[in-house]
Amino acid sequence: MSANAPAKYTVNCSILLADLPVFERPRAVREAGFEAVEFWWPFATAVPGDRQVDAFVTAIEDAGVQLTGLNFFAGDMPNGDRGILSDPARVAEFRDNIEVTVGIGERLGTPAFNALYGNRIDGVAPEEQDAVAAENLAAAGRAAARTGAVVLIEPVSGAPRYPLLTAADAIAVMDRVRDEQGVDALRLLADLYHLQVNGDDVSAAIDAYAARIGHVQIADDPGRGEPGTGTLDLDGHLAHLERVGYRGPIGLEYKQSQSDPFAWLPVAERSAVVAAS
Repeated sequence: MSANAPAKYTVNCSILLADLPVFERPRAVREAGFEAVEFWWPFATAVPGDRQVDAFVTAIEDAGVQLTGLNFFAGDMPNGDRGILSDPARVAEFRDNIEVTVGIGERLGTPAFNALYGNRIDGVAPEEQDAVAAENLAAAGRAAARTGAVVLIEPVSGAPRYPLLTAADAIAVMDRVRDEQGVDALRLLADLYHLQVNGDDVSAAIDAYAARIGHVQIADDPGRGEPGTGTLDLDGHLAHLERVGYRGPIGLEYKQSQSDPFAWLPVAERSAVVAAS
């Protein structure tokens, strides 16, 4: 693959290949024929030790894959957290995490960082959470922009207290950060599964926000399984995205429901690169 040609597909190693230790997954992805990976935050804390960070970076480099995306620390996700950036009590923790996350991205040439917004918190006014979120996202956006990277804002399903459900919800946050903070490094993460489950009009969202989509992820619906296990028109939506100019990678962020989670995609297509504009 040319050094200047981004991979068409990127495998989310935080949800796939879960039977392997986390830092062994990039090599397994490469052995399966793919050229790129993405991760949720792969550490237990917002600020891991240098040895942990170095081990993660080495795992990516040794596997010979691109790291196309990395989430900021999102709290205790197995127990329901979906981000900390809108929590007034965790501002310092998030700001410290920005430097670690973007620092990893600088070492690996990562173009995008996903910032999960955070659940609504009992006893804290939504307006206060949104104001804190805007300030934290501005800080994240400024840090990412140092290397030409972007911060992604993602509507999420399956989290009852998470306030961003549709593409328009995410766009409104991006607009606020741009208008109030002067930061325009935020982009929409269009996870087609989450949008569909939340009742968004996926085709209309693609048309309305094509120029502001920074990343795309896929899983089928119902079930969040491999493409082809449900009824979501993934082929149609991906063709639509290409028509409106999306040239980024397609993140494979689904739950493995078959012995081979990549059987739906022929081996010869797994190392495909993004088509030129």
